[in-house]
Amino acid sequence: MAMKSIAAGLIFMACMSAALAAPPAKYKIVTASKTGTYIEIGRDLATWVAEPAGLELEVLESKGSAENVQRMRFEPGVKLALVQSDVYQAFLDEARAGNAEAGNLIQPLRLVMPLYDEEIYFVVRADSPLEAIHQIKDQRIGVGPLGSGTALTARTLYQLMFEAPMPTANRQYLSNEEALAKLTVDKSIDVAIIVAGQPAKLFSEMKPEARKYIKLLKFDEAAPESARARKTYFPSAIRAENYASWLSTDVPTLTVKAYLVTYDYGMKSTVVNLVNFADSLCANFDVLQAKGHPKWKQVRLALPALGQGWRYFGPMERRLRACIASRANVAVRPAARVVPAARTCTEQEVVLGICRQ
Repeated sequence: MAMKSIAAGLIFMACMSAALAAPPAKYKIVTASKTGTYIEIGRDLATWVAEPAGLELEVLESKGSAENVQRMRFEPGVKLALVQSDVYQAFLDEARAGNAEAGNLIQPLRLVMPLYDEEIYFVVRADSPLEAIHQIKDQRIGVGPLGSGTALTARTLYQLMFEAPMPTANRQYLSNEEALAKLTVDKSIDVAIIVAGQPAKLFSEMKPEARKYIKLLKFDEAAPESARARKTYFPSAIRAENYASWLSTDVPTLTVKAYLVTYDYGMKSTVVNLVNFADSLCANFDVLQAKGHPKWKQVRLALPALGQGWRYFGPMERRLRACIASRANVAVRPAARVVPAARTCTEQEVVLGICRQ
């Protein structure tokens, strides 16, 4: 009997050693540009959540949310993505309007949880006569790269404020860095629209001399255009404390919500790994808030009710809800706002990268 016990113990230890020696599953998360907030959030998830869950999470740059939806759907190894709420809703709107490709892209995707609000920066030259966001009508605007969430946000905001599409001749699809260069160097655009959670590396690393060259437009609550923008976006402020070398006072602006997204996986091993990721996310949430990007302090560990067409990934949702309940953190935020958007097929399909003209 003793020999059997010793043998059993040795077998158990051998199995544990083999399990510990087994290489971690290698997954990927698509984020955004290297100077944005998404990529830092992705790195935090890789370090403080994936690694303790026994996963190796590679953080990938991208053009932004619209591209992330496509890569989440089709790129091998991509199991997670960061996506803006207005981009996710735009794909749902396209699918409801009969666009089969949009439906093929968005219908199998699932939410893990909402994260935080991303601020929308309207940047102009320091000597610009413009002072408020609602004054950008008919200006030459850098709207972010094709396939980016910024491009869709810029188009949607313009359409809401002025009840007309942004003129083709007035928009340029540019990266954040390209837009700032064209704004200040060759002055071929008048406004650069940039979406990034604060503090954004693009701006936080600016030197004090930056205020000689660029400034931010303010959101004016009293303007009729602002009331129309608030149908989809939410007022907030870009805080001077995050950009001490550039801003002297807080600047009112608008925000859009960021979500962590996955796929409706059925393969057992993938489901198990993502469930472990969910457990680790809940267990290490305090670590994320203490050691991760400052934006984590604005994230609530909660799964609010969702609008039509928005669904959580069931296996992760169940584990997160159980963990949230065990933490006695059961407060739920209001349901995600779902606003049926007017279908501007040509413009939106191009921005989403699903135009087949």
